[in-house]
Amino acid sequence: MSVLAWIIVTSLCGGLLSVLFAAALTLNTRVAWVQMLISYAIGALLGAAFLNALPEALELSKSPAQMTGTVLFGILLFFILEKLVLWRHCHAEECEAHDTLPGATRAVVAVPGQDQHDHGRSGMMIMLGDTFHNFVDGILIAAAFMVDVQLGIVTAIAIIAHEIPQEAGDFLILLNSGYSRRQALLFNVLSSGATLLGGMSAYFMLQDMNHLIPSLLGLAAASMIYVAMSDLIPGLHKRPEIGATVQQVALITLGISSIWLAGSLFAHPE
Repeated sequence: MSVLAWIIVTSLCGGLLSVLFAAALTLNTRVAWVQMLISYAIGALLGAAFLNALPEALELSKSPAQMTGTVLFGILLFFILEKLVLWRHCHAEECEAHDTLPGATRAVVAVPGQDQHDHGRSGMMIMLGDTFHNFVDGILIAAAFMVDVQLGIVTAIAIIAHEIPQEAGDFLILLNSGYSRRQALLFNVLSSGATLLGGMSAYFMLQDMNHLIPSLLGLAAASMIYVAMSDLIPGLHKRPEIGATVQQVALITLGISSIWLAGSLFAHPE
């Protein structure tokens, strides 16, 4: 299968699967499952960043110091983007993102039909933030596939893993904004299409700009590290009891192990 075909398939399937899985979890109110997925997603993100994207970026880069600087810049960039309400859905002093389901995009858990919604205000912010986020994910997936199919698959797995709890949280905010379940599902599916647009745009642009690929891999690693450490891990500290901690560590380890295993399975023979 060609690199472009891999990008198209993983972007389409990854986006749709994460949205549908998140919707199924949300509609069945499986909050405990979402929390478990968050721990797994942390491991998958950190594993993909430190075991795959970052080593590949350092190998392709002519200057390791410049590459680590790119990663540092990326972490600061994603912090600024989050502050500008592109990845987090705050827009006022009182914000739905502050009353949180741990890690799941900090969504407020609301009961559809109750008079709690904000007349679509938060839903529109979600569409803006998620569309941009998914577009960037598509660029990072394409950059990884253009280096190596194995790296692309591992990157796609990590991105899908963290998208599921995020989409679940966003789905809840859409319901809280007054949208029906059908509308919330449709909007999330349409937003996920930005992953494909980002992937295809990056594929055709990077044909003539191969020198940008190492930097994009560095930004991919920065994105994964930032999301795991800033958005997801703090939510785990809300459950400090020993049983929950053991479960979280086990699932994080499982996430890292699955990325290592995927990398081993799809590695090209020397």
